[in-house]
Amino acid sequence: MPRRDLPADPLIFAARHGRWVLVGGLVAGVLLPGLAAVLRPFVPQMVALLLFLAALRIGTGVFAGALRALPLTVGVVLAVQLALPLLVIAGARALGLADTPTAIALAIMCAAPSIVGSPNMCLMLGAPPELAMRLLILGTALLPVTVIPVFWFLPQLGAVSEVLIAALRLLAVIALAAGAGFALRRFAWRAPGAVALARLDGVSALVLAVFVVGLMPAVGGALRGDPWVAAYWMATVLVVNFGAQILVHRIMRQRGAGVAVPVALISGNRNIALFLVALPPEVTAPIMVFIGCYQIPMFLTPLVMGWVYGQGGRQNPATG
Repeated sequence: MPRRDLPADPLIFAARHGRWVLVGGLVAGVLLPGLAAVLRPFVPQMVALLLFLAALRIGTGVFAGALRALPLTVGVVLAVQLALPLLVIAGARALGLADTPTAIALAIMCAAPSIVGSPNMCLMLGAPPELAMRLLILGTALLPVTVIPVFWFLPQLGAVSEVLIAALRLLAVIALAAGAGFALRRFAWRAPGAVALARLDGVSALVLAVFVVGLMPAVGGALRGDPWVAAYWMATVLVVNFGAQILVHRIMRQRGAGVAVPVALISGNRNIALFLVALPPEVTAPIMVFIGCYQIPMFLTPLVMGWVYGQGGRQNPATG
């Protein structure tokens, strides 16, 4: 039943069905490789737009209690970006698999910071987005520190300097885009109503859907070229992404949805694309299908994991 206090509006419709809007983006990315190729160069601009929309939606409330929550935020970042990839590397070495594409792909994934859309996805899941935004900002800020031991123990990844430059570039984008969103909310849009927030959520859902289309070219090519390889990587990313989210949520759920959902979501959804601009082609070429397939569980998270997180399909209050 449509809510009577929200008028029929395409943006509100997109907000209410945001999870399915993301599914539509995944399908379009696989079935329309030409469109995916056209959108691929605009991914950086869409990253900035997503950050701006998330900051505008959350407002400066993200800073309320940030100092008090700093130990938790730092602890989560160090656990998921430093301890976890080192554990993966140690396990791979013990099994004699450290040089395999699978081990390298998993280590890179675990070393990456949060995806930029994590606050938007928290809103879709009906969970507070503030911690997700803090983890995104701090995780990216600490990446130049946390990534050094990973590259030290995996020298085949190449020089760490390019990754540091890429991380600093992303941090600058976060600062500018999020800062603009916070400033606009603070000084020009201080008390938005339910309809305005719902429309903003709809815009975020649509931008996320277009964003995923631009990340999907490798998946369509793999499905058409070598479906068995694509099937292997697809099984791998589904187990790793959803498995990490389920495990971390079970560990953190006693702390409430405001902590458990964003921490679990980020544990499985990382900004692997950050490394594409830094790692040598001989490292990224064997795992490009992994990176492409990884987008699928990432953007299915709001649809699939809502039941695990106990949201039961419930949307953000502003959108129904």
